[in-house]
Amino acid sequence: MKKPIVTVLLGAMVLTACGSADRPAADQPAAKPTAAQGGTVAWGRCTDLTSPNGQSATPGPGVECGKIQVPLDHAKPEGEKIDLALIRVKATDDERLGSLVFNFGGPGASGVDTLALASKAFGKLGGRYDLVSFDPRGVERSSGVRCGGELDKLISAGTDANGDALAKEFAQACEKDSGKVLPYVGTVNAAKDLDLLRAALGDDKLNYFGISYGTHLGAVYATHFPKNVGRFVLDGAFDPTVTVEERAVTQATGFDRAFEAFAKDCVAQSCELGADPAAVERTVEGLLDGLKTKPLKVGDRELTYGLAQLSIITPLYAKTTWPMLEQAAAAALKGNGIALLALADSYVGRKADGTYTTTMTSQQAISCADSTERPTAAETAKINDKVEKIFPILSAEGTSGACAHWPVQGDDTAKRIDATGSAPIVVVGGKGDPATPYQWATTLTQQLKTGVLVTYEGEGHGAYLSGNGCVMQTVDAYVLEGKVPAANATCAA
Repeated sequence: MKKPIVTVLLGAMVLTACGSADRPAADQPAAKPTAAQGGTVAWGRCTDLTSPNGQSATPGPGVECGKIQVPLDHAKPEGEKIDLALIRVKATDDERLGSLVFNFGGPGASGVDTLALASKAFGKLGGRYDLVSFDPRGVERSSGVRCGGELDKLISAGTDANGDALAKEFAQACEKDSGKVLPYVGTVNAAKDLDLLRAALGDDKLNYFGISYGTHLGAVYATHFPKNVGRFVLDGAFDPTVTVEERAVTQATGFDRAFEAFAKDCVAQSCELGADPAAVERTVEGLLDGLKTKPLKVGDRELTYGLAQLSIITPLYAKTTWPMLEQAAAAALKGNGIALLALADSYVGRKADGTYTTTMTSQQAISCADSTERPTAAETAKINDKVEKIFPILSAEGTSGACAHWPVQGDDTAKRIDATGSAPIVVVGGKGDPATPYQWATTLTQQLKTGVLVTYEGEGHGAYLSGNGCVMQTVDAYVLEGKVPAANATCAA
């Protein structure tokens, strides 16, 4: 699940639609086969699955891959087509309910690779449903956005780099390598693809599980195709109406709180980084400050300040990975930056051979497509000043968002959410979620009009995958039996 944070490459927070008066007319459902026909996807053996370290992965039992064709431009349905890559883990029970489609976040994460690894976490749902995911348009196998071969330079740039010049160079490379798809990678187009996927799977209704950015995609789908909404779960909700500045400030606050919780937990278990939470924070900030002027050698690479920021933020997404942060930071303080660099690589999609997935490039393209906001370098600097006061570890001086130089004009349609007329949509929000803070779950629930909020009082980004029994039982009961959660349903940590 890719997550929204400040990066030296992008210099702004990127992830992870309002009232009925602004609601677009519902799109007409695509012509579809019936569920009894079993759909029209030609499924076969998966041949190119990739593990997090970039190595080839072997598909497990019941795992199949396929593809469907969708219009590059939905306004020209008979025009040029692109392929969407799909993956399916077949239901294990005889009483199959249909397909359950996942988007695990981003924007820009590969659903094909993620489901291949994560399907066991949804094992109970996989008894009655075929678990299905896909690479959305502009991602990896589905006309993935590529932006030249200089990502190492862009991502690891030091604090003395000209961020605005790098952002402009990045945008130009994206236009050169992927200019054909850039105008069409936004979330509204992805939602229209989802409806074509629903039809191709042979389902009258779309059953859907979205995490992080996947909640945005699901909310946009429900806005455009309310009558086609089946059992929907949106976990780790994103509010698409917030501005770049509001998103940055809210997430900085969330990560600051998560870091404080990590520091307290670390100290309670005899922490290598300090004797009290304040000392832990000083130690980590000191490590980062030292890397500004003297990057740490790791083989033939360097652990720079920007890469270390990613390394420190990444384990804060889940309480189960907090020990990784302590161990990796402690090792770096002793001169060994291998673990921190590996954490940064996992975030940005850098493979062992030095090549990259399209994670970061796809994320930027989709984010720019979904908004008309184009913060300048000066505006980004002011936002960064606010972030630095809240959580200095997230600050990124001298950077600029690539959207300021983006070759394609953005569109705000994906910010308008109103699913009036849909079946109930379960929205799960975690009070300890740093990346998609709890307040976004409450506002997205209101925007949907048909949303039902479930509150999780624990830590981490995405409540279902935290393993909390109450959350899992509540979601499973809805997806498997149609039991809508009670109003104000709450799950303790």
